[in-house]
Amino acid sequence: MRLKKVRKSLLKEIRAIFQENPGKAWNHKQIAARLGIDPGDQYNRLLVQECLDALEKEVLLEHDGRGKYLYKGERGTADGRVAMLQSGNAFVISDATEEDIYIPSRKLRSALHGDTVRVFIAARKRRGKLEGEVLEVLERAKSSFVGVLEKSEQFAFLIPDSDKMPQHVFIPPRYIHGANHGDKVLVEITEWGQEGKNPAGKVVEVLGKPGENETEMHAILAEFGFPLSFPGEVETEAEAIPDSIEPKEIERRLDLRDIPTFTIDPEDAKDFDDALSIRLLEEGLWEVGVHIADVSHYIQPGSLLDKEAKQRATSVYLVDRVIPMLPEKLSNGLCSLRPHEDKLCFSTVFHMTALAEVKKVWIGRTVIHSDQRLTYEEAQQIIEGKASSALKIEAKDVLQLHQMALELRKQRFNHGALRVEQSEVKFRLDEQGKPLSVYFKESKEANHLIEEFMLLANKKVAEFIGQPKGKQASPKNFVYRVHDSPDLEKLKEFKRFVGTFGYKIDLSHPRAISKSLNRLLDEVQGKPEQNMIQTLAIRSMAKAVYTTQNVGHYGLAFDYYTHFTSPIRRWPDVMVHRLLAAYLAEAPSQAKDPLEAQCKHSSEMERKAAEAERASTKYKQVEYMKMHLGESFKGVISGVTEWGIFVEIKENKCEGMIRLRDLEQDYFYFDEKQYCVRGSKTGLEYRLGDEVDIVVKRADLERRQLDFSILV
Repeated sequence: MRLKKVRKSLLKEIRAIFQENPGKAWNHKQIAARLGIDPGDQYNRLLVQECLDALEKEVLLEHDGRGKYLYKGERGTADGRVAMLQSGNAFVISDATEEDIYIPSRKLRSALHGDTVRVFIAARKRRGKLEGEVLEVLERAKSSFVGVLEKSEQFAFLIPDSDKMPQHVFIPPRYIHGANHGDKVLVEITEWGQEGKNPAGKVVEVLGKPGENETEMHAILAEFGFPLSFPGEVETEAEAIPDSIEPKEIERRLDLRDIPTFTIDPEDAKDFDDALSIRLLEEGLWEVGVHIADVSHYIQPGSLLDKEAKQRATSVYLVDRVIPMLPEKLSNGLCSLRPHEDKLCFSTVFHMTALAEVKKVWIGRTVIHSDQRLTYEEAQQIIEGKASSALKIEAKDVLQLHQMALELRKQRFNHGALRVEQSEVKFRLDEQGKPLSVYFKESKEANHLIEEFMLLANKKVAEFIGQPKGKQASPKNFVYRVHDSPDLEKLKEFKRFVGTFGYKIDLSHPRAISKSLNRLLDEVQGKPEQNMIQTLAIRSMAKAVYTTQNVGHYGLAFDYYTHFTSPIRRWPDVMVHRLLAAYLAEAPSQAKDPLEAQCKHSSEMERKAAEAERASTKYKQVEYMKMHLGESFKGVISGVTEWGIFVEIKENKCEGMIRLRDLEQDYFYFDEKQYCVRGSKTGLEYRLGDEVDIVVKRADLERRQLDFSILV
C-alpha cells in the first residue's frame, strides 16, 4: 500500500516538472536529481523509470530514442481520416483542427490510408506542424488488398500493389486457397497487426498473372472495392421485369411521344440516360423537353436491385470497359432511351424564348419516343452546316437548341461560373486491350449543347424543391450536389504560385475570384504551364459532394443544384427521382438522416470510381510508354517533391518521375516555397512549369509507374 502511495506521489511530481518546463528534454537521472532522489540507487532509478514509462504510455511524454523524454502536453484528441504518404508517414485530416495533423510512421499503430482514427495531438508543434499519435483505429477504410503473392513452403506474403499500404500481409498455409507464387490476388485481412507485427489475411480471389490486361483491370476494380459481376439473384430479378409497358402506366403519365425527340451521346455509348425534344408553340415560345430515363419505376425500394445499386452507387468507367451500376437488362435495355421505342421518363419541360429565358417549368413523369440517336460527331456536323441526308429530325431544331445553349452558357459565365475545362486522355486499343496510340477528347459545341440543358434541368429541379414557397416554413429534405466556396488560404497559396509565372488573381471578394480565375485560365491556354495551372486551380477548390445541406454550387455559380439527369449510372439521381415523385404527390418531407447517409456513401463511391478510372488510365499510359523505352520526349515539370521531379510528356500527357538521386550533375534539394529543386553547388533549378527533355528509363506495369531520366 505504501509503495502505491509513493508511486502515485512521484507520478504527480514528475508530471508537474514536465508541465512547468514544456520545451525541455529530461532523462531519468535529471528527473531524479530535480526530485532530490539519489539516481545511483537502483531502486530509485527503477521507480523513476517506471513512472516515466507510465507517463509515456498515457501519451503525455515522448521518448526521443536517446534516453530523454519530452512533454507532449495535453492539447487533446481529434478524430479524422488518415492520408498516407509514400514515405510511410501520414497526415490525419480532421474537422476538429484548422490544419492537418502529421503522424510519423512509428506512431500510426497499424492505421492505414483512409482509416478513421482517434489521434492524440502534441501540445507543441514540430517544424511548424501539428504532430500527433494514433490512439485507436475507429473504422477501417478497407479490409481487402490487391497484390502479388510471394509463396514459400511454409507460408506466403502478399506484396501490396498500393504504395499506401506499407505492410506485407502474412498468409497462413490454410488460407492460400490454391494460389501460386507470383499470382496477383485479392486478400482479405483476418487480423490487423499490432506492435510492429504484420497483418494476417486470406486469399479470396486469384486475379491472374501480373501484367496481363484482364488481370490488371480486375485488380484495379478489386483494389477500390468494385465487384466484377452482379450476383446471380440480382440478374434473375432484373430479367424478370417485363419488357413491355402496361397501358395503365402510360395513362398515368404525360404522353409526349408525338413531339420530335432525339438523343446525343458518344459513338460507343449503349446506355442513353437523356433525350431532348423541341417544338415551337403558338405564342412564339419554344417548348424544350429534357427527358431522363425513369429508373425509379423499375427499381423498387427494398428489392435486390435496389440494394445492389445503392451499394455500388455509380458506374465505373475504366479505359477499356464499363462496370455498370445496373444489370444490362436495365442499363442497356429497359431504361436506355433507344430510338424507335416507347420509354418511361422523368422530364423537365421548359417554355423558353429564343434567347433561352425560361418562362415556365413543368416537372413530372412522361412517356416519350426517340426519333433518332445522334452521336456527338453527327450533332456537331449539323451545327457546322453539314447535316446528313439520313436525318429523321429537323436540322433546324438542333440548331435552335444550339443557339439556346450558347445563351445559357454565356449567362452562366456572366454570373460567375468557372471555365475549367481539361482535355481528356483517350487510347486507341487493339482487340486485346493493348494501347496503340493516345489522343485527346475535347468538348465541342455538340457537347456544350447537351451539357447546358442538363445543367438547366438539374438547376430547375433543385429550385423546384429547395426554394421556399408561400407560407412553407422550410423546404422539404432533398439531395443536392454542392460545391462550397474555395478555402481562402489555399487560394492565397495558389495566387503565390501563379505569381511566379507573372499571373495575378483578385481575392478581394467571391465574384472577383471567379472572374480573375476565368481570366487566368484563358491566359494560360496554349502555354507550357496550362495543364499544370488548370490542375492546381481545381485542387485549390473544394470538392463537389452530395448532401441534404444546400450551400450552392460555387463552380457553376448556382444557388440550387442537384443531379437528376443520369440515373442509369448515378445512385443520387435515383434518389432525386424518388423524392420528386413523393413530393409531387404531396408526401411529407422525407427523413433527413437516411438521405444524408446515402449521400455520404455516394460521394465516397464516386471518389473511388474516379481513382479507379485514373488508375486504369495510368496503367495504359505505362503500357504505352513501355513500347518507347529509351526514347526521348519533350515534357513539362508538373510537380516537385523532396524525392523527385514529376514530368508530363507534352504530346501524350503521360507523367513520370525523375528521382533526385538520379540527377548526377549536382546534389539537389527541394525548396518548397519556390516550387523547385535546386542544386546545392551549381544553383541549377528545376521549377514547376519548366520545359525539359527526358528519356523514358523504366515502365513498371505492376506499380503503374514511369521513371524518366533528364537530358542535359
